[in-house]
Amino acid sequence: MRILITNDDGINAPGLEVMQAIAEEIAGGPDDVWTVAPAFEQSGVAHCISYTHPTMIAQLGPRRFAAEGSPADCVLAGVHDVLKDNPPDLILSGVNRGNNSAENALYSGTLGGALEGALQGIRAIALSQYYGPANAHADNPFEAAAAHGAETVRRILAADPKDQNGYRLFYNVNFPPVLATDVKGTRLAPQGLRRNTCFQVEPHLSPSGRRFVWIRGGDQRAPTEPGSDADINLDGYISVTPMRADLTAHDALIALKDAFA
Repeated sequence: MRILITNDDGINAPGLEVMQAIAEEIAGGPDDVWTVAPAFEQSGVAHCISYTHPTMIAQLGPRRFAAEGSPADCVLAGVHDVLKDNPPDLILSGVNRGNNSAENALYSGTLGGALEGALQGIRAIALSQYYGPANAHADNPFEAAAAHGAETVRRILAADPKDQNGYRLFYNVNFPPVLATDVKGTRLAPQGLRRNTCFQVEPHLSPSGRRFVWIRGGDQRAPTEPGSDADINLDGYISVTPMRADLTAHDALIALKDAFA
């Protein structure tokens, strides 16, 4: 199996080393694992692509490339340039530093890379490591992902439907904010929504008097619907959420039918 890996934390991020190990375990060695990752951190860029300017790409080593672009750019470069003669069978994005559960999924460059893989018709999985008091200051905060990542990917690949019409499935995996031995198991879960919290800005003045704002995330322990991804992550479970690029609110199509008859 030929695997392309990317991330949004950048080519030198420790989570990418964890993903390399997961991919090598799935592929049976390093020879079929290729990396195309952002040269610089691209957190929060979602499914952005560099449509209006070129993306420089440089080879850093065997099967290892850095691109000055987003995770989606990296997937496009990997599929249509680096691996154009032998496209990948699987795209793995991550392992992200921090969770991409609930509304974070909509901002995530990690998810953006997996989404682009799915749009290219390739199986794609995004993996993220939730941070919390039990693991944030551990010797290896990615311990849960490192210990359970390969098996989780295998289970998804075994269950992934073979014949898919329309928008292809991709998968959002979040490892709980605990050490590996404290992981309770793996559950399918819908995307949640953290109540009464959202991204905000914090304004600051520079020494020259210019006004800037920093983007701030919301409370990552805010409650979500029972059984949703963030809810079970905080309870110690790995969440697996199947997703599609189709943003249509199908329930609203029915509810609004009479208004547009």
